[in-house]
Amino acid sequence: MLTDDALRQQAEQHATEGRWAQATACFETLLSRHPGDADLLLQLSYMASLAGHYRQARTHTLAAAEAAPTDPELVQELIARLRTFNEAPALLACLERLKPLARLPMPLLLGFAGQLTHLNEHAATLPLLDEAKRREPDHPAVLVTRGQVLLYLGRFDEARAELLACTLRAPQLARAWGLLAELDKQTAASNHVIAIRTELARPNRRPEEVAELAYALHKTLDDLGEHDAAWSALERACRAKRSQLNYRSQDSVDLVDALIAMPAPAVTPVDQPVPDAGAKLPLFIVGMHRSGTTLLEQMLDGHSEVRALGELYDFTSQMRHATDHHCRGVIDLALVRRSRGANFAAVGRGYLERMAWRLGSERFFTDKLPSNFLNIGFICRALPQARILHLRRDPMEVCFSNLRELFHDANPYSYDLRELAAFYAQYQRLMAHWHAQFPGHILDVDYAELVGQPEATLRKVAAFCGLDFEPAMLAIGERTRLVSTASAVSVRQVITKRETPKWQPYADKLRPLAAALAEAKAL
Repeated sequence: MLTDDALRQQAEQHATEGRWAQATACFETLLSRHPGDADLLLQLSYMASLAGHYRQARTHTLAAAEAAPTDPELVQELIARLRTFNEAPALLACLERLKPLARLPMPLLLGFAGQLTHLNEHAATLPLLDEAKRREPDHPAVLVTRGQVLLYLGRFDEARAELLACTLRAPQLARAWGLLAELDKQTAASNHVIAIRTELARPNRRPEEVAELAYALHKTLDDLGEHDAAWSALERACRAKRSQLNYRSQDSVDLVDALIAMPAPAVTPVDQPVPDAGAKLPLFIVGMHRSGTTLLEQMLDGHSEVRALGELYDFTSQMRHATDHHCRGVIDLALVRRSRGANFAAVGRGYLERMAWRLGSERFFTDKLPSNFLNIGFICRALPQARILHLRRDPMEVCFSNLRELFHDANPYSYDLRELAAFYAQYQRLMAHWHAQFPGHILDVDYAELVGQPEATLRKVAAFCGLDFEPAMLAIGERTRLVSTASAVSVRQVITKRETPKWQPYADKLRPLAAALAEAKAL
């Protein structure tokens, strides 16, 4: 019989050479000798993921969490895996088990903070960063991450102080300049143009850093009205980011084709009685990114019967489980193909059960992930009582707003004018299909009407959702909830309708976008 060390070496050799089944067998033998070993369970989770078995990988990860490891390196691995499976409650339980925070080593404090930030749990992140700052007040990673969280929490003065401190301590950190540009409108008397240009000139910059800095420079120069220079910065940012992406417009065409080709389900009326009178009703807010979804959610949050939860991947997690497939992002072609055998009633139950820990006494809650427009066909099957609020915005406005936003790992179509127009056309085609297939389940909300006639528009939204209009919905400046999107600053300001579109100064540069949208009949 092989020793543990020899068996481990054999397992790792199999894994290195892509023999997942053989590697799994070795790790399972080791686990039979050491039941409940968290490290072995994590290795089995990795092997299951590599072999394409989402459910098994998730089961092994949760078993590793139940084993309650305390070794810092192992805990770092565990919480990264928990985040992969969107297991916020298990991650929070892991953190609770290791408290007090003063006992956690610095790398683990930052590790928990990073994973919780990805899970949109910024309120739970701040105490970790407070402890980290107590220990190392000038640690650049602490300063920039704490500044970002404070910005999301609407504590702008504190956020600014942290970010400025970061630029003094570590000016090479591109993220700090990006967040500062986002936080304030730059003026001739107060701006960071020279500093950002200095950092862009630093040798050996990675493309992601160039993109971050060039976006910050674009926003700053745009604020200053230097539109030619701002456009040059935007072009540089887009080139840098696009160079890192593997994306083809045909991928989006294929995905939309597959969604449209799904068998038409029997349509359940959206207003039929809910089987469980005490069940919470989800309000999905969808659309193109930068179409006003955050603003609408901020308004709905003012209603006494609505809890706003922000951008969540819980529905996608349920679809991954139902199809036993881990897709990148919200959805992919393989998930659509596997969905034909999905148990959508179980998807709906699982979604509501997994959301319960986030909810309070309110009857309704929002799930505001714009790209869930891709999931509408699944949502209507799994949660027929859900209301879907679809934000529509002028195509040029929404596309330009996408172009000038760094989405990091999301929205790969948004860094090239023609690819952006092509994606918009597919989005429009898919939404027309969903309206035809699920009549009465989707309410289009026009962004221009939302900002121009907010009360009238909110009355329509409230009626569609089964709510009474409440005046507090209009008082968005009074909200204290966390907002972790690119609209974190703007949605806390007075609602105003812009007289001149933001893209107008760049009209000549945007002619290829306008032409592509017109050709696709999207204008």
